[in-house]
Amino acid sequence: MCGIAKISKSGYYRWLKHADEADRDYQDYLPIKEIFDRGKSKYGWRTVKMRLEREKKIIMNHKKIIRIMKKYQLVAKIRRKNPYKAIIKKTVGHRTFANQLDREFKQTVPYRFFCTDITYLMFNGRIAYLSVVKDIASGEVVAWRLSPHINMELVLGTILQMKQHQNALIHSDQGFHYTNPEYVEKVKALDMIQSMSRKGNCIDNAPIESFFGHLKDDVDYRICKTFEELNSLIENYIRYYNYERAQWGLNKMTPVEYRDHLLTLRA
Repeated sequence: MCGIAKISKSGYYRWLKHADEADRDYQDYLPIKEIFDRGKSKYGWRTVKMRLEREKKIIMNHKKIIRIMKKYQLVAKIRRKNPYKAIIKKTVGHRTFANQLDREFKQTVPYRFFCTDITYLMFNGRIAYLSVVKDIASGEVVAWRLSPHINMELVLGTILQMKQHQNALIHSDQGFHYTNPEYVEKVKALDMIQSMSRKGNCIDNAPIESFFGHLKDDVDYRICKTFEELNSLIENYIRYYNYERAQWGLNKMTPVEYRDHLLTLRA
């Protein structure tokens, strides 16, 4: 047959080997594609690898996943920087605090170090504002509040959910709300320690910025018609984020699983 086709035997066996590899790649591609599509084309290789192991009990080398995703053009959508984030100047009476966190994001004790910030969500021609407090050690969202108004009630309503965390540190940027005397007094009354990023250094508050980025990647919040619908959507996502969304940096655990793991180590 090789003689009739005018090809060498070595060429035939080389083709046969590649044909077998292509078939194996396709069989491995199918579960990767299923997970990638379920993630609305927003999952990178790390999330794909974790979900293969957790959901399908498939152990696959990360280099193979990267190769297959590249081969079949499964390219994750990349978050873009928010060009509309406003910078509000502080007024007389507002004060800043030293950066006591100092980018020490590798914490191992839950409920000792928190970060907080506000982001905006546009839906149905309107804007809502989301205030969140996140545990730096476990990655768990421990407090949040959604409001159609960016006022002091937004951050005060969030921080008041932290009554059980005395002597913990809470880190924010130097935004108008966090330097406001009313907020400063509430934090002091809760026996919490206030820390702030340096001016113009969003990396100083990277954990909360990361959460907002993932939320905006994962949630189709723009389709919401009412504020109530958006609030329910955010509530469901935060529950999913805390209890179901495994993370590579948390030993492939969810934030709640990792929190319990850290607490067990200290027991």
